[in-house]
Amino acid sequence: MTMASERSENFPIHDENPGPLLKVRDLRTTFTTPRGKLNAVDGVSFDLARGETLGIVGESGSGKTVLSRSIMSLLPRSGLEQSGSIEFEGIEMLSATPDVLRTLWGAKISMVFQDPMTSLNPVVRIGRQITESLRLHTGMDKTEANAMAVSLLTQVGIPSPEQRVRNYPHQLSGGMRQRVMIAIALACSPRLVLADEPTTSLDVTVQAQILDVLAKLQEERHMSVILVSHDLGVVATRTDRIAVMYGGRIVEIAPTDRLFRAMAMPYTKALVASTPRLSQPSHVRLTAIEGRPPDLVHLPKGCAFSPRCSYATDKCHSEVPPLTASRDNASHLFACWNPLPSTPVAITTTPGSSAS
Repeated sequence: MTMASERSENFPIHDENPGPLLKVRDLRTTFTTPRGKLNAVDGVSFDLARGETLGIVGESGSGKTVLSRSIMSLLPRSGLEQSGSIEFEGIEMLSATPDVLRTLWGAKISMVFQDPMTSLNPVVRIGRQITESLRLHTGMDKTEANAMAVSLLTQVGIPSPEQRVRNYPHQLSGGMRQRVMIAIALACSPRLVLADEPTTSLDVTVQAQILDVLAKLQEERHMSVILVSHDLGVVATRTDRIAVMYGGRIVEIAPTDRLFRAMAMPYTKALVASTPRLSQPSHVRLTAIEGRPPDLVHLPKGCAFSPRCSYATDKCHSEVPPLTASRDNASHLFACWNPLPSTPVAITTTPGSSAS
């Protein structure tokens, strides 16, 4: 039996149901800390269509990872406060019971974590870590699950998969461990995959390989993907839309080509300007965003980016701008009192971006 027939038999391609796969509405995730309430995610709303790839970008501490873990309901409950709504295929994730979540994790929604060395169990063989969800969600016996694990390792481009299933994580390179993480995440053909900085610790050549594998499998299985990254060069050619986060909020969201053609938020422009370009001469000082990211316990009054923004006015320092649609494109939303004029910006992608 071929891998294609195995996939169609065990994990049929999902029906094209109407409506978004994921709906997030006014999501707020707050942690109680000794310093006070930390607003890690502050009023985030968006939809994710079936088969769509959404990039979420921003500096470290902007709320990207907490947002993705909120969607998965993977945050520790102690000191956690959440409100709003996360609806995945009609299931409210915020109020779902542990039993319901266990039926979703791996089978319908899964995650590729940032650091595979700490995410993989160091004392359990690779094969067992892949087959665990297969046996739990599909009812496969041990022999069938082992065969599927070998097939999955083949799909993600790991050589000699029959031998690698018997390896421990420390016996694999960083790139191979990340491929194993993708194999685990895709084992049960989920409808949604959240990839949290999946290539951060890898060199650019391996980055391109990992992203190519993820894109190929997404197309084959018609999955939706949320790609979390701090690298605009990576998401520029890997996503359908991009959401820019700052201070726990989405400050701009638009189709990818539209974002770079007509960015409106000064923070987005600053992120793009800080992206290294291959066209720059050697030893040129990298452009940095002046100032420091906001303290999420004590956010500044008004726009959170206003203390670092050269376009800020008195209104920016006193009133929080709402997320507003562009006059000429309803799919382009931004939160800024003084939006930038529409000026196309060329992104020189890194090798990991696989630009054509």
